[in-house]
Amino acid sequence: QVQLVESGGGLVQAGGSLRLSCAASRRTSSTSAMGWFRQAPGKEREFVAAISWTGGTTYYADSVKGRFAISRDNGKNTVYLQMSSLKPEDTAVYYCATSTASASLNAHRVDYWGQGIQVTVSS
Repeated sequence: QVQLVESGGGLVQAGGSLRLSCAASRRTSSTSAMGWFRQAPGKEREFVAAISWTGGTTYYADSVKGRFAISRDNGKNTVYLQMSSLKPEDTAVYYCATSTASASLNAHRVDYWGQGIQVTVSS
């Protein structure tokens, strides 16, 4: 079993920035790829971004391209999501997720989920 612990959420004004972090309790094949999903009230959970083990492959949802950047530190088993130019529509609970491949995350095939962290963007 792998535990994922997210941090860095909070309240920010539109146009501002936040950085989310997610630390995995251990490294396994199921943490080869790491990424982020989000779920706004009344909406389905949606894919945000994913990154491969080497960092050489990344995926982004169209809604965040050019504004969000995903990165990872394998020595710390941690993935980051730098969010810039935030919009009120980015308000959601953000979930860290892992899988064996970044393409799997992009296809919503997730092995482990974090507990979620709130991000609120005020207008």
